[in-house]
Amino acid sequence: MANVNKVILIGNLTRDPEVRYTPKGSAVTEIGLAINRYYTTESGEKREETTFVDVTLWGRQAEVVKEYCQKGRPLYIEGRLQLDTWDDKQSGQKRSRLRVVAENIQLLGGRQGGGGYSGPSDAEAYPSEPAGQSSGKSYGSNFSSAKNPPPPKSKPSDPDLDPQEDDIPF
Repeated sequence: MANVNKVILIGNLTRDPEVRYTPKGSAVTEIGLAINRYYTTESGEKREETTFVDVTLWGRQAEVVKEYCQKGRPLYIEGRLQLDTWDDKQSGQKRSRLRVVAENIQLLGGRQGGGGYSGPSDAEAYPSEPAGQSSGKSYGSNFSSAKNPPPPKSKPSDPDLDPQEDDIPF
């Protein structure tokens, strides 16, 4: 039987990221992500529900999030679920926590951060693969986020090659 452990989230940072380093020098940061769900009840009342998710980022991703993100910044995260279990020292009980380990991230909402989700048109992608190895995924942007994009270039027309509506041979 096949197994799949894949999570895709878009949400806003709940706090400013702080990077720590392992004894071997790997960067790690733990962030909180707030994901909003909007819905309408049977009586027609509009409601909002927020889910808070803990996310762990490693390596260059951790450093990028520290450098470019602050509280409120929207993020796109692909990752996997991981269950952490431990014995509580105070109560002696077993404790557990489900978290997401990020494998791919995209910064959303423009370079200055802040604001709401503005779509992938101005996203920056930072996959977890080492440099030179690409997963082949492309979420990035062929769109310009400039306020006044240049006008489209018109192609020179050749009357012999440009079919008119009445030139269609069927």
